[in-house]
Parts: sequence; structure tokens; C-alpha cells
Amino acid sequence: MVKERARILVVGGGYVGMYTALRLQRRLKRELRQGEVDITVVTPDPYMTYQPFLPEAAAGSISPRHVVVPLRRVLDRCHVVIGEVTAIEHAKRTAEVATLATAEERKGATFLEYDELVLAPGSIARTLPIPGLAEHGIGFKTVEEAIGLRNHVIEQMDIASSTRDPAIRDAALTFVFVGGGYAGVEALGELEDMARYTARYYHNVQPEDMKWILVEATDRILPEVGPELGRYTVTELRRRNIQVLLDTRLESCADRVAVLSDGQRFPTRTLVWTAGVKPHPLIAATDLPRTPRGRLKCTAELTIDGVDHAWAAGDAAAVPDVTAAEPGTDTAPNAQHAVRQARVLGDNIVHALRGEALDTYAHKYAGSVASLGFHKGVAQVYGRRLKGYPAWFMHRVYHLSRVPTVNRKARVLAEWTLSGLFKREIVSLGSLEHPRAEFELAAGGKPPHSPSDDSNGSS
Repeated sequence: MVKERARILVVGGGYVGMYTALRLQRRLKRELRQGEVDITVVTPDPYMTYQPFLPEAAAGSISPRHVVVPLRRVLDRCHVVIGEVTAIEHAKRTAEVATLATAEERKGATFLEYDELVLAPGSIARTLPIPGLAEHGIGFKTVEEAIGLRNHVIEQMDIASSTRDPAIRDAALTFVFVGGGYAGVEALGELEDMARYTARYYHNVQPEDMKWILVEATDRILPEVGPELGRYTVTELRRRNIQVLLDTRLESCADRVAVLSDGQRFPTRTLVWTAGVKPHPLIAATDLPRTPRGRLKCTAELTIDGVDHAWAAGDAAAVPDVTAAEPGTDTAPNAQHAVRQARVLGDNIVHALRGEALDTYAHKYAGSVASLGFHKGVAQVYGRRLKGYPAWFMHRVYHLSRVPTVNRKARVLAEWTLSGLFKREIVSLGSLEHPRAEFELAAGGKPPHSPSDDSNGSS
């Protein structure tokens, strides 16, 4: 039994937020029924995005609806609040929250009081002050960005197919990806695969007409899978006529021209930025201790160091890796650790409420898998290296086992099965991003969005 009534506030609905709340509502069923515990989850979106499936969603192998998990259905014993926590004053146990209704009510933010705080807002894209990046760059962190990028790539092929201007055609068929980590390499591999397949339905666009360019500031890509598989990935991508530029930085993308540090210039209408992440800005708006890199300073028990009744894990938390050979090493900010940390975090909150000893988070890194397109991949699992189809198959098996809920597992498996039996979908639904445009034009108004106004070139 818990010692006293506890109000638990979970900030964030991503891996850590959802899995922690799910663990809590399973471990505290009786307390929740008796009103001894209250769990509130504050998240900007009513769903959790399973990010490893974003590249396949962008390529059309998986429906966007099956990449996300509805929080209200999964967390049926929690109070789910759609909004953003803008500031936290832990000394007073209060969080300032801006919801969808606060703007309509014009009363300003509301305040939530809590007894236990779980801070898991995740991360945002790490950008640099590069000329033109804010105007022309495309991110790849949300399901909306993944589907928008898919629509955009197909629209560029439509532009190239219908223009007689060689400069416009060349820019439309040039796709630049900045960042050689998981997101950049997998997105590039899946989209290049999709575009090459789509080109067979254009009478005047051939796969050889397209330029796919990967820009990486370091001397290797996919560092998580090891040097050997990283070199193999470079060779595999170059075999597909993808330019892999190592030790190269993006200097500018103003006027839709990608200027690189080695002097090369690529007129392009597509620049995808996947060059890392940084902690969510909310972390700086708290009175909690942080590391020099801006992450929350945590203990191996997933408490925030030196603070009572505050917990953290995931991208925004610097959690000591007790399995590392070198002291002072933190766990990597990836999904593999986040999911496991969430379980320990949920258990430790239950232990704390019941006056029990806390568990220590310890997980030795098992390995990594990455998809490079249909039937292509690399994997390093427990020291064993796989390439090509076996790695791609392991990538799918692993992530199918990790995606939350049986419902999502069944739907994803069904879509994979159907995609193997039938042809790919090559439809662009870019108009969904601006559904009122046609009606406003019919009503005599100016379309709220036109291709000339779009920095990304989408209609």
C-alpha cells in the first residue's frame, strides 16, 4: 500500500512518458481504483510516435496511422491532457501548462500541482545558424514530417516530368540529406528506393536522372553499428549512385542552393536536416539540475540528482551507464534505452510510494539494426554483424516486437504482407496539408497556400 495519496505528473507522451505511465497504471491498479493515486500525462500530441517506423511510413510501406499509438486508448486509467508544459517550479511542486483551450479562453496558462514528477519531454532537432536552413530545410522527426517528405519527393518528380526548364528539372531531382545517423541514412535509403520504383511510371524521368546526396560532418556514418558496417553502408549507398560526402558540412542553403564546405554547390528543392537532436527547451525552464550539455542530471535509479520526488529518463536525461567500462559514461539517448528506462522508472516510483528500495538501471547495449531500403540493411547484434536481406529481416522482426500494442503489431504485419503481394502506392497527397485551399478559392478568396510560397516546393 502507498503511504499517502500521490499525484503523479508525467510530462511527455513519447517512449518514456507513455511506457512509464503504462507501467504505473499496471502496478497501481488497486490504488487507482481506490483513489490513492492520480496519474496525469501532459503531452503536445494525443499519440506516441514509434519513430523507427518513420522511414517506412515515408516510403509507403506502412500507413501513418499505424506508426502512432493513441494515448487515450492505451492509458485508459490516466488523465491525458493535450498541451505543453512551459515551466516547472519543483520547489513548489507546480507545472505551468498551456492547453488547446487556454488560447481560446484567453486566461493564460493553467497550473498543475503534483507530488511526483516524471520529466520526459524528449528532444528537438539540433539546428545550426546556416543561411536558408530555417526557410528551406525539412525535418524528419515526426510522422507529419515523414508523410510531408514523401508527398514532397513525389511532387518534385511531377515538377521534373512537366517542365522544359533544365535548371528547374535538375533542382527538382536533387535530394540532399544532412546527417549520417539513423534518421538520415534510413530516410535516404527508403525514399531513394521508393523514388526509383516510382520513376518507372514516368515516361521522362529515369532513376539515373535523380541525384541523392548524403552529407556527413564526420568521417563515418551509422557509428552505432560499428566501423566495418559503417564502411559497408557507404559502399552499398554509393553502389546505388548515392553520393556519400564524409568530412563535409553544409555551409548554406539560401536561394535553394546547397553549398558545401568542400566547395560543391547543388541547386535543390529538397534539403532534409537530420543532423542530431538536443534536449527539449522545457528543461531550461525548470529549477532542476542540468549537465553542461543541457540534459537533466540523473542517478542510476533515474531520480534527478539531489532532488526529491523528481524522475527523468530518455533523450533529455543524462543517466549513468553502470555497465560501461569507462566511469562517467552516460547511456545513449536512443529508443533501446528509453523503453527499458521507463520500466525501471515506473517500478521505482512504485517502490518510493511504498517505502521500498529502488532498483538500479543497468542494460548492456545489445546492438543496432538499420534499414537501407527494401530487402537491404545492416545489423550488429551481440557482436554478430549482418548485411543485406538478413539484416533487413532482423530490422523488421525486432521493431515489430517492440512496437506497442497487439493492435499495432497486427496492422503493421498485415501491411508488410500486403506490400509484398501488391505494388507500391505512388500517390502524393500533399493537398491534405492545406485542405481548405480549394474551398477558399471557390469562395472568391486567395488560396492560403501556393507553390511559390512554399519553401519546400510542395503544392
